[in-house]
Amino acid sequence: MSVRLRERALIIWQAGVAAVLPERLLPIAVRDDALLSDAVRQAKRILVVGAGKAGAAMSVALEIALAEYLLKVEGIVNVPTGTERPLERIRLHAARPAGSNHPTSAGVAGANAMLDLLRNAGPDDVGLCLLSGGGSALLPAPIATISLEDKQAVTKLLHASGATIHEMNAVRKHLSRIKGGRLAQAFTGRTLFSLIISDVVGDPLDVIASGPTAADASTFAEAWAILERHRLLERVPASIASTLRAGMTGGIPETLKSVPANVHSRVLGNNRVALDAAFEQAKSLGYRVLDLGSFIEGETASIAVAFAGIVRSIREDHIPFAPPVCLLSGGETTVSLGASSGKGGRNQEFVLAMRAKLGDAGMKNLAILSGGTDGEDGPTDAAGGYLDEQVKIDECELATALADHDAYPLLARCDGLLRTGLTQTNVMDVRVVLIDRRES
Repeated sequence: MSVRLRERALIIWQAGVAAVLPERLLPIAVRDDALLSDAVRQAKRILVVGAGKAGAAMSVALEIALAEYLLKVEGIVNVPTGTERPLERIRLHAARPAGSNHPTSAGVAGANAMLDLLRNAGPDDVGLCLLSGGGSALLPAPIATISLEDKQAVTKLLHASGATIHEMNAVRKHLSRIKGGRLAQAFTGRTLFSLIISDVVGDPLDVIASGPTAADASTFAEAWAILERHRLLERVPASIASTLRAGMTGGIPETLKSVPANVHSRVLGNNRVALDAAFEQAKSLGYRVLDLGSFIEGETASIAVAFAGIVRSIREDHIPFAPPVCLLSGGETTVSLGASSGKGGRNQEFVLAMRAKLGDAGMKNLAILSGGTDGEDGPTDAAGGYLDEQVKIDECELATALADHDAYPLLARCDGLLRTGLTQTNVMDVRVVLIDRRES
């Protein structure tokens, strides 16, 4: 029973990932978006730029979708090393090592090439910007007054100080020549379309890949205030403070504050699309489906405990449904590591934390799967983890692994790692919990 359940959980998860693959999304966008298809048909040149974990697959799919107009296409897209391949018209530029999320000089070179391409667009040229998760680290272009190392230093200081992602983005955008709408500001052609696969809860355009073609509400003064609030002005490189001061006094132009009429953004795929496909797959396998949506955020262990409570409600009270039930959710949780140096990721920790709350007896006729749709979970080679009743775990080892945030070694020992390889898409996480009928 449990082996079948785990296999079924994987089938449901894979259906969600398949629904947001670029080869599915790009042709639909080019074919069905009247404004985009008309612009492509009338363009003198089609200039393609972009970055992200899905960048290579998006580029491949775009060339296929634009086969009729391929001779008009030229471009460069920054992608993780190992995903690049020769294409006919779009150059895939290896911009950072696989498994790393730190900007590199190679990424800067690619970003500069994109800015040059869009700055030299003619009046009848159309731009297409391909954006997906991981795009921010793959699009480094520090303002001329600072170095890449200086920007990395302030980012690390902000992270260590407990700054929120919105605070970090406000600072980083004001130290960049490409983020915060500056890529759109560089475009001199007729129309620019951003084609986006979202990896952020709620799909905020200014956050996905740090919004290179989106309006930015933050200011130089706000970026300065953030560093001041976290007592970092005396600790950041001198070039950071002087650059922000120059921006506050008008010496450096602000980020994009309103989107020009010729700039259009299209979210082609997101976590909701993946969950909808997983929902249909689960229904086809005979499950009642409880879909908790794509807005799940918070500390991983706490979310796992809540999910264990839902499992008990379904089993013991048949609320909201009686088994067999598929419990689905998306979004992206977090793990507060503290001083831990354990190996794992949020999805691996979710599986172990839920297993710990349910106990060995609670795993009867149950399968738990949690995976990153990009095929990556933390600094590991796994997308996440999955467990069922046949996987036996020593309770002391389980408690230690959770305390040390060291899920990977334990899941590796018990054949609980979900290994998919890079999927070439990225729409956050999908979690699948299957609750089957108890045997009489």
